[in-house]
Amino acid sequence: MSGRGRQEIAAFAVLALQALAAAYFIYDGAAEGYAPVDIIVGLALLAGIAWAAMTLRTLHAEAHRRDRALAAARGALSAIMRDRFAEWNLSAAETEVALFALKGCPIAEIARLRGAAQGTVRSQLSQVYAKAGVGGQSGLMALFLDDLIEPIAAERSRATA
Repeated sequence: MSGRGRQEIAAFAVLALQALAAAYFIYDGAAEGYAPVDIIVGLALLAGIAWAAMTLRTLHAEAHRRDRALAAARGALSAIMRDRFAEWNLSAAETEVALFALKGCPIAEIARLRGAAQGTVRSQLSQVYAKAGVGGQSGLMALFLDDLIEPIAAERSRATA
């Protein structure tokens, strides 16, 4: 179970405990001949429970919306990468090396992960950078960030116009 799932269960458990306390105060106030303080405390607890439940529901919906947006961004980035790699005619090895470079891996780590010599990885990265028209790893990363940031900037421009 995810950390967020455990937090939601804990929040609902607290709300249930508060509901029991509210019921106790209202029952106790009625049993004592309608003691106004107990009844007011019980009603205040119920109002707090209702507010907390609505807030939890809103937060849950917002988290779900953000999860969907993150999944869409991941899918969009994956599609952008696939299209660019095809456009540049990268070989399978160059594609794999490019993915590791985009993850920020240094040459030594890429070589270790691929079971290749560092010279081979350097050569493959040089080919990737040349085909992409960039000077290095940061330039390669910038190409993909630009593709993701550009729609956001355009959207903000339309919103302010």
